Amino acid sequence: MSGDDFEDFYLASYPRLVGQLTVLTGRLEDAEDAVQEAFARASTRWARLRAYDAPEAWVRRVALNLATSGLRHPRRQLAILARLGTPTAEPPGSTDRLAIEAGLRRLPLRQRQVLVLHYGADLPVEEVARQLRVPTGTVKSRLARARAALGAYLEETREEPGHARG
Repeated sequence: MSGDDFEDFYLASYPRLVGQLTVLTGRLEDAEDAVQEAFARASTRWARLRAYDAPEAWVRRVALNLATSGLRHPRRQLAILARLGTPTAEPPGSTDRLAIEAGLRRLPLRQRQVLVLHYGADLPVEEVARQLRVPTGTVKSRLARARAALGAYLEETREEPGHARG
C-alpha cells in the first residue's frame, strides 16, 4: 500500500463518521472533535490498522468512546443541555427531520448509540454489539426501546395542534 492510503482512508471515512457521531452527540463540533482525535490515534497505529478487515470500525469505536466519555462528564452534560435549547445556524430542515432530531436528543445515550450504529452506520446487530462491547441481546433490547420511544415521541408531535408535515 502506498503512503497515501491513510489519507485516502481518512477522506473516505471522515464525513460518514462525523455524520454518525453528530447524531449521537447532538453537535457537529463535538462529533468533529471525537472523530479527529480518533483519526489522530489511528494515524500513529496505521501500519497495524491498515491490515484490519475494517479499520473504520476501529476509528468509529474510538470516536464513540471519546464522545461517550465526554457526554458522561457532568459539566459537559450541563453544557450540552443548555445548548439544546438554542437555535443552530444550520439551514432549516423539514418538520419531520427536525422532529426526529429532537426525538433522538431525548433518548438515553445508549439508545442513541445503537440507533446510530445500526441505522446510521448500517451495521448488523452483531457488529453493533462488538463495537459497544455488549451482548447481542442487549443491542436488540436497546433498539426495541429506542424505536418505541422515538416512535411515541414522533406520534405525539404529529398529534400536536398546528403540526405541519414538511
